[in-house]
Amino acid sequence: MIQGKKGVLIVNLGTPDDPGYWAVRKYLKQFLLDDRVLDISWLGRNLLVRGIIAPFRSRSSSKLYKMLWTPEGSPLKVYGKKLEQELQPLLGDDYEVVLAMRYQSPSIKSAIDKLMEMRVTEIIVLPLFPHYASASTGSVHEEVMRIMSKELAIPKLTFINSYYDNEAMIDVFVENAQQFDLSSYDHVLFSFHGLPERQMVKADRGNHCLGSKDCCKTLTTKNQFCYTAQCHVTAYAIAKKMGLSEDQFTICFQSRLGRAEWVKPYTSDVLEVRAKAGDKRLLVFCPAFVSDCLETTIEVSTEYQEEFEELGGEHVDLVPSLNDHPKWIEAVRDMVLAETRP
Repeated sequence: MIQGKKGVLIVNLGTPDDPGYWAVRKYLKQFLLDDRVLDISWLGRNLLVRGIIAPFRSRSSSKLYKMLWTPEGSPLKVYGKKLEQELQPLLGDDYEVVLAMRYQSPSIKSAIDKLMEMRVTEIIVLPLFPHYASASTGSVHEEVMRIMSKELAIPKLTFINSYYDNEAMIDVFVENAQQFDLSSYDHVLFSFHGLPERQMVKADRGNHCLGSKDCCKTLTTKNQFCYTAQCHVTAYAIAKKMGLSEDQFTICFQSRLGRAEWVKPYTSDVLEVRAKAGDKRLLVFCPAFVSDCLETTIEVSTEYQEEFEELGGEHVDLVPSLNDHPKWIEAVRDMVLAETRP
């Protein structure tokens, strides 16, 4: 059998091309018009996004992106390029590593075109989301299949679904936390990106989702693709390695949008609870994000810091994400090799 090069397509969510109003508006439109992200009727989605969210939210979002932006550009894309560049030599000449963004540039189509022009014999698709959700990993998989369905010659495709329990990834979060004096914090938060509850229920074919108060706390075959159950596994693993007891940490969810019920507890509500309990210093992990971005650097470090101060607290410190940590890049290499070795 002919053994050509293997393509590795690493995909993150995306970022505006620049922090200006029009670039942010373009990004928000593409992102929110994805029916896996905003799962309402086509007409309702277009009226809401094109008529309300994109025109009005883009200005405030642009201000936040300007706070986030670095001389090199958006951190999410900067760390993505570093992962692409540093993963390539670890995998060697038998592989071709290409970065793509689900929304904006570099697009998934441009990345696939690049790999196909290299005549790769297979493509391993690795979404940079440790936990499976239809709105993130599912959307990446669907877009890859949509593009590949137009090819007459389709190479072998391998989709990496999730890696919420990857031990090397857990170790990096724990190592990043060691730069802080853990004994100086009153409580630890594991703040994951939120999802509407309706999306959780719709993704469950076994009528298990939200069937009980604690249905997400244990991962089983019934809820193996449940985003929040996978988040609990990650948080418990980090907490265990840090020697935290259950009363020393809280698992919560941020970035709620709109009036619909999202998975709970909301991080904002937990901040209020901890402030009322007399906590002054909180340490926050955001393990849903492999690189620091708007939701970590701005939402947690800036907005939640201000919110906690208004409630009577003092400090909200963010544990850095995986970013370009060498052990994280090695972990990605090992995940790819596990899918391609005989």
